[in-house]
Amino acid sequence: MSATHDDAPVAARVRHVEALLEQRGWLAPGEIDERIDAFAAGGSPAHGAAITARAWVDPGFRARLLADANTAIGELGYSMAGGLQEQQLTVVANSEDEHHVVVCTLCSCYPIALLGPSPGWYRSEAYRSRVVREPRAVLRDFGVELPATTRITVWDASAESRYMVLPRRPDATEGLDETALAGLVTRKGLIGTAVV
Repeated sequence: MSATHDDAPVAARVRHVEALLEQRGWLAPGEIDERIDAFAAGGSPAHGAAITARAWVDPGFRARLLADANTAIGELGYSMAGGLQEQQLTVVANSEDEHHVVVCTLCSCYPIALLGPSPGWYRSEAYRSRVVREPRAVLRDFGVELPATTRITVWDASAESRYMVLPRRPDATEGLDETALAGLVTRKGLIGTAVV
């Protein structure tokens, strides 16, 4: 990292704190990097797609997912405990009358364990600032044209809380099994910037 880079002072402080934690024995050398790498490597949009497909075919799972997502995703072997603390996951369901979209206005908080690394546009200042002010216009930029009567709710993630959108199940998919249904789900759909 260049000394002229805007983040250089912050990066130096982070390295200093990490070194102090290692010196005091609270962290093993390299432990933070190992945890971050393991957390990022384990995440994939396929996880969110599998959760969505299960919710589409199992009304009981859907109800549990919307009531207590952390517990429900555990039923499928997933967890939000990849970092130093478990993050609270809230799943919000799109309906005919309401569409949800997720953002982190402060930085780029995001459910990596379920969606993989965040896309560049999600981290961009343009997306983070615009989607709160003009969500319908931002969705239109993504090719999502919603009826004027559809209410749009924007969910702002934080260091402790993450959100995932449960897209509406596409029409004419009654004959598809869970695996085929999961194949229809996209990362953008799980963020709310696409419909499935």
